[in-house]
Amino acid sequence: MKTIFRVAKTELKLLFYSPIAWFLIIIFMIQCGFVYLKGLDNIAMTIEGGYKLPFSVISSIFSGGQGVLSNVMGNLYLYLPLLTMGLISRETSSGTIRLLYSSPIRVRDIVLGKFVAMVAMSIVMVGIVSIYIITSYFTVNNPDTGLLLSYVLGLFLLLCAYSAIGIFMSCLTTYQIVAAVCTFVTFGILYNVSGLWKGVPFLRDVTYFLSVAGRTDWILAGLITSNGVIYFLAIVFMFLQLTIYKLKTGMETTSTWVKVSRYSFIVIVTIGIGYISSIPQLIGYFDVTRGKNNTIKPDTQKIVKDLGDEPLEVTGYANILGGFMEDGNPEAYQLNINRWAPYVRFKHNIKLKTVMYYDTLNLGNGIMKANPGKTLEEIIKKMAETGDMRLSQFKRPDEIRKMVDLSQEPNYYIMQLKYKGRETFLRVFPDNDHWPSETEISAALKRLLLAKIPKILFVTGNLERNINKMGDRDYRALANLKNFRNSLINQGFDVDTISLQNDSIPKNISALVLADPKTALSGLETAKLQQYIDDGGNLLISGEPRKQAVLNPLLSQFGVQLMNGAIVQTSRDLEPHLAAPFLTGNGAKLYPPLEQAHADSVVISMPMATALGIESSSPYTIKPLLVTDPRKSWLKKDKFVTDSAKVKFEPERGDLQKSFPLAVSLTRKTKGKEQRIVVAGDADFMSNIELNRFNMRTANFAFNTGIFSWLSYGEFPISSYRPAPKDTTISIKREQIKYLRITFLWVFPGIMLAIGALILIRRKRK
Repeated sequence: MKTIFRVAKTELKLLFYSPIAWFLIIIFMIQCGFVYLKGLDNIAMTIEGGYKLPFSVISSIFSGGQGVLSNVMGNLYLYLPLLTMGLISRETSSGTIRLLYSSPIRVRDIVLGKFVAMVAMSIVMVGIVSIYIITSYFTVNNPDTGLLLSYVLGLFLLLCAYSAIGIFMSCLTTYQIVAAVCTFVTFGILYNVSGLWKGVPFLRDVTYFLSVAGRTDWILAGLITSNGVIYFLAIVFMFLQLTIYKLKTGMETTSTWVKVSRYSFIVIVTIGIGYISSIPQLIGYFDVTRGKNNTIKPDTQKIVKDLGDEPLEVTGYANILGGFMEDGNPEAYQLNINRWAPYVRFKHNIKLKTVMYYDTLNLGNGIMKANPGKTLEEIIKKMAETGDMRLSQFKRPDEIRKMVDLSQEPNYYIMQLKYKGRETFLRVFPDNDHWPSETEISAALKRLLLAKIPKILFVTGNLERNINKMGDRDYRALANLKNFRNSLINQGFDVDTISLQNDSIPKNISALVLADPKTALSGLETAKLQQYIDDGGNLLISGEPRKQAVLNPLLSQFGVQLMNGAIVQTSRDLEPHLAAPFLTGNGAKLYPPLEQAHADSVVISMPMATALGIESSSPYTIKPLLVTDPRKSWLKKDKFVTDSAKVKFEPERGDLQKSFPLAVSLTRKTKGKEQRIVVAGDADFMSNIELNRFNMRTANFAFNTGIFSWLSYGEFPISSYRPAPKDTTISIKREQIKYLRITFLWVFPGIMLAIGALILIRRKRK
């Protein structure tokens, strides 16, 4: 051990008694400082502009696309080759290697000593980055300490791995420049090798194992895995051992077969270590983020655990004529493995496979019209060749239709989950997030476990809102639009309609929805509805102004009435008929995401809503969910026109100005359970157009989901809501950043330059 440290000390003296080490340290410090200050300045400019950041400042500055760590790790090839190029090649070119061979020092000690010197240099570089990490404790409010320490570990492991590679390259040639170029090329290969042969089953596993980029990505996200750490240690072990073998061949005469055997053995051992460490059952995980952002929520973990030891089969179906083919082609193999990794962490026998096919089902004849004179097979062959694939890789329409029924599904990439003979679909979506979130995935998994799927029935027959149309006032987006992630059908529910005139209400449904009937219910319909209520069924009733007479007779038993008139709300930009009630504390408890909406005073949009009158003698416990702002709104008794002159408050005509409830919850104990009912003075808040309102900040999505979650006793959806990160603000102004700029870009580099110059001058004098 003493010999190793003696060699390391000598090597460090050679490094720091030459200008190159000081020059690289100063450039590295300036580069890190420039990137850090640029990120910090952008954050300060955004905050001072009056915007509230929804993301972590620490992640943005350090691990974002233009962050300090992302920049450093992507540019280490500019530094390490210059530091390692002379470690061995200097000895071989000058002839001193022969003296080392003849000395009592072992080759292993020589190599390890030089590696220890590079480890010390790596600590110096990590220390430079740590300057900016420590500064973040004084500039960022509530920084995530675990995430910052993960950055330090990731950078250190990468530097050690690159150092080992540099040492090996240095022993291959007597020319330092050649060694530097070889090291540079090797770094580039290891950083980008995962992009090669992604469509070839065996080779893609090898290239992913060799790739450095994939390992650092997890660490930069704050997830430290045992196989990730072992990977870097294995790379260090392999290249150091190869260096030792290479130097030993210069001391002894051996056959080519022995040399090849030695090198092959160490490579095979390294690959074996990597393979064993990547077995799902053997991987250890350490999520160091404050909010455990890389770990699925406890509710989802319980669902995955309840699946037991029975295997879960996930089959992705990718239609080359549909959307998101990039999710199903062979090159997406590793991407999909990474997407399912958080679930494989808790269930090791999730089997992933992909089926590529072509079918014009649900596409019409557009593809044929666009390619006149060609058969479907000819069109697909040309498309496959464009994507570097073969026609034989795709199932024909007749083959895929025998395997699975996709006739009612969109043409996007879709997954079918199978477990114990049960199956359900899991969809991707044409939105910015694209991939199903933990909410949709956990809902699909839970559907495989439940003997009874929560079902929502929407009443039809009296011109109620239609769940199968995309009209402005209809409910398809809420209910069953399959390519919309917030639809009830994608949140785990089964959704259907029911005609009370023709059918009886099933007893095993989760809730019944009566949304804005335009005509009075018949005696038969009323009787069926009343029987359902008496049996303790859960119910959602929504009405509109001027339709009070239709619903008030039914609502009278609850102690709730739709009041005459409509809510008027003053606004500089919006029409007066658009009510924007706030969530109450009770409303915020319906669904976890609503808690943040309540804290931020986010409103629910309800165009042409009426207020609810509540009687004190109700047999139900009534709690307001939405209430109006009495400073800006009132109940207008007379009919008003929204596109005419300004609507005025007229108390002499019966107008009332106070806080009115626009939605309430009702509960009572009956039939051995808690009956739950929601009554709303508006039916548009669940409509297609209100779910896509962009001219005001609303929480209609979450509120609608919360209602059905409450009505189904929290069975669905499985919320993956996570509180907003705490480090979303900084405690420094842009004006103060200029002092940091002077310190980081001028003072610190100047100090290092002075220290380096002093050491070099004193060394030269000696």
